[in-house]
Amino acid sequence: ATQTPIYYIAGAPFFLSVKNRDEMEQKKKRGFWRWLIASVMLRLILIYLPKTFNLASRPEVSTPLVSLRRLAEGYWLKQSSISPYAGSMYHGSPLLLSLLGPLTVKRIEGQPSHLLCSLVFVIADIISALLIRATGHTLQMAYRQSLNSLDIVDLLKSSDLLSSGDIAALVYLWNPFTIAACVGLSTSPVENLVVILALHGACKGLVPLAAFGWVMSTHLSLYPAILIIPVILLLGYGPDTPPRKLFLQKGYGKNGDNHSSDNCGQQETNQSKSEVTFSWRPVVHFLFWSSLWSAYVLVLCSISVKPHGSLWEMFQRTYGFILTMEDMSPNIGVLWYFFAEVFDFFRSFFMIVFHLNILFMILPLAIRLKHRPCFLAFIYIAISSMLKSYPSVGDSALYLGLLGLFLDELADMKFSFFLLCGYIGVSLLSPVMHNLWIWRGTGNANFYYATGMAYACLQIILVVESVSAVLNHDRKLRKLSVTKLRDGNS
Repeated sequence: ATQTPIYYIAGAPFFLSVKNRDEMEQKKKRGFWRWLIASVMLRLILIYLPKTFNLASRPEVSTPLVSLRRLAEGYWLKQSSISPYAGSMYHGSPLLLSLLGPLTVKRIEGQPSHLLCSLVFVIADIISALLIRATGHTLQMAYRQSLNSLDIVDLLKSSDLLSSGDIAALVYLWNPFTIAACVGLSTSPVENLVVILALHGACKGLVPLAAFGWVMSTHLSLYPAILIIPVILLLGYGPDTPPRKLFLQKGYGKNGDNHSSDNCGQQETNQSKSEVTFSWRPVVHFLFWSSLWSAYVLVLCSISVKPHGSLWEMFQRTYGFILTMEDMSPNIGVLWYFFAEVFDFFRSFFMIVFHLNILFMILPLAIRLKHRPCFLAFIYIAISSMLKSYPSVGDSALYLGLLGLFLDELADMKFSFFLLCGYIGVSLLSPVMHNLWIWRGTGNANFYYATGMAYACLQIILVVESVSAVLNHDRKLRKLSVTKLRDGNS
């Protein structure tokens, strides 16, 4: 007679549960990779289509800062021994010019002229999605450990489909804004990649990687400089957790519950204190690596622009162009029309006011959401995407992808269906209004600007409702924690 292993008899339920769980995990992984490959195939098909919806000329996709056509023009000027910043065509990084410029000239016989650059953007999207996925897994693991330490398991939800990291990665890959930015010959995928790289490095505690991502994102686009606050909070406190006073409350409650267990209570209090202690060591390392990477980038930029100009010209044509908003061409934002109509006498004043709007929100949000630095980074990105000088749909693709990382916290967010319908409506109406204004002549600038205003209102509602949902989630955790303490004391 054949011998049957004992776990098939005594531990069959446990064995089957473990086996089913492993099979489910494998099924989830296979499902994720199928969707990722399908998104890549969709991008390649759209790239090969001749003039896919003419996305490269759409003002929602290509702005003076992210347009590949302007980058190709700057590279042509550089090859002609002229400064790439001559005239008013190129306003991007000289390093990006050196990286993507040669690809705009090289051609593969029988293939689209923009194929090489498009492949770079596809690769950037894939890497960004994988980094978002890894970041989501890190956040979810840290959050589950925090809830377990607080004995709050009521809010631990296990999805039968995919984890929050997988969902966030797929939302980023299948977002129409992300696809439009990739196929529409915009450099936004590269800028999004370095921002995600900074957040991923900070969540994982990889200080050099976080510093590199933050320096490069600030170099390519000025606005990610404000992400230094959530990056420092991530390095000092760690990934997102419930409010830290809950750990102190739990520790002190257990310490004062029973005088006969002083050692156990003291250990719990020390553990809770360690949860709220800010670690300065990785922050100092981050500042050191940021200074090192900044110096390295400046040296490379100086070498790149030295034959035709200077670093000062580069700063004027990049950061100065962003801050002064010299180009009044239409975009999806709300500033171009305002500054096209405002009197020149008040232009400098309103320019300062609009740029300071972003800075005014940094400190209050950081104080209130310091225990959730990754969510704070999402809010900062959404606000800067709304108020920046030259926004594009690539900016919205980034924060909408990061939104999927907080599915549990935003489960009770209001107006979700309204926001979804609003984004779809604006995406469809914007090209129509632009066509009525520019090509048919049956409308005016107010038609197109109205869609930009509606788009800004949707982003405001998204920011306000997401912050409210997270704060309500924290209040729910506080109530559950107080209930657990009362039950334990009783």
